[in-house]
Amino acid sequence: MSVILDPTRLTIHKAHELLKTGQVSSVELTRACLERIQQVEPKVSALVTITDKLALSQAEQADRLIASGDSSPLTGIPVIIKDNMCTRGVRTTCSSRMLEDFVPPYDATVVEKLNDARTVIVGKANMDEFAMGSSTENSALFPTHNPWNLEHVPGGSSGGSAVAVAASEAIYALGSDTGGSIRQPAGFCSVTGMKPTYGRVSRYGLVAFASSLDQIGPLTRDVTDCALVLNTIAGYDPRDSTSVPHPVPDYTRCLTSELNGIRIGVPKEYFVEGMQAEVSAAIRAAVSKLEDLGARADWEVSLPHTSYALAAYYVIAPSEASANLARYDGVKYGFSYSDTDNMWEALEKTRQYGFGPEVKRRIMLGTYALSAGYYDAWYLKAQKVRTLIRREFDQAFEKFDALVTPTSPTVPFRIGDKAEDPLQMYLSDVCTLPINIAGLPAISIPAGFTGGLPIGMQIIGKPFSEETILKIAYAFEQATDWHKQKPNI
Repeated sequence: MSVILDPTRLTIHKAHELLKTGQVSSVELTRACLERIQQVEPKVSALVTITDKLALSQAEQADRLIASGDSSPLTGIPVIIKDNMCTRGVRTTCSSRMLEDFVPPYDATVVEKLNDARTVIVGKANMDEFAMGSSTENSALFPTHNPWNLEHVPGGSSGGSAVAVAASEAIYALGSDTGGSIRQPAGFCSVTGMKPTYGRVSRYGLVAFASSLDQIGPLTRDVTDCALVLNTIAGYDPRDSTSVPHPVPDYTRCLTSELNGIRIGVPKEYFVEGMQAEVSAAIRAAVSKLEDLGARADWEVSLPHTSYALAAYYVIAPSEASANLARYDGVKYGFSYSDTDNMWEALEKTRQYGFGPEVKRRIMLGTYALSAGYYDAWYLKAQKVRTLIRREFDQAFEKFDALVTPTSPTVPFRIGDKAEDPLQMYLSDVCTLPINIAGLPAISIPAGFTGGLPIGMQIIGKPFSEETILKIAYAFEQATDWHKQKPNI
């Protein structure tokens, strides 16, 4: 393989220039990614399905389009899709036994948009079952390994997508974020991951976990690539009732290297008790770097309702999950247990054998919170707390353009370390899930390493301020080298 075709060295914008100038073809680039998958996949286990024939067919079509001079920045660029987004003719498992053989008859809107841009889909990424987890250990198929240290988790639930980018199995990936499921694995794998504003990207064709929290977003090698992908997938979709008809700007136009006049708040509640000292030090150093670039930082910001976000999230999300997953009854979709004498036993056995332990735990929590006599005490109260958290963010954004926090309180932990302690696992998302509760946009970018493991920085903005947080992220990225580090795999 020539240096120029090494997928570990290419971003979307660099690959686009090579394709436009004819220095490489999409078929060559796709073959390079497929070879890379063969090389590293036995070590990281990031992919549920490899779509090599589809990818090469799409690459040939992309080459014809590029030759005609009618291409977009994503044309001919290999991508990997999280396996909870419907892909017509390609199985969509949600990494669950329940949907192991499910082949959708239609594409999710985001997949349609990528197909319209003539991108190249090389595979579907592993994930925590139905996006429920913080480590990608809860996949019913197999766990995924962090490319920076194969004994550690990649984060979750978009762990397969983050690893696919970090290990260079594709140039970029799509993930979904319900409580931090893009940003936390992005931080754990040292890539860029963005959760857009709720309603910014269509959820049509995304297999629902918690409908008021789920959002699709990009995982990329740098901030410019993140802006390019968001340009393509953002926008109103009449098939999604929660999609917002808000204009989509060109997100690449906001990318500048200076931050004069930008006001940044650093909320003290996000430096939680038990946070790893190296993580706290790295984020404080990163904020100082932002000040060097012209931003004004306030280190004394307080968001006191943050301490209730974790509890509110783990009432709201399981409640919505228990309703969404009621459709898996062995009749309409996927796995069906039929060796029984009656319908009710078939339904019970289907859900008993089709769902894994974490999914069952959340269905039971949600069913309890929604049950008669407990709705007001749990679900309604959690929604009131949600309103308080949102108002607190609104007040903060009257003073600041963005808030900066760690993405996660620790670096990636060892596989199995938290598998038997769900509460400790849930705390992995303590810095990210308040943003989903409030429906805000946020990005995680590489901000350092300790012990050879990555540290992520989260930048949070007010609704539909993706341009502002991309601008801050880009300026920091251009002033540091963290995003240029590659795992030795």
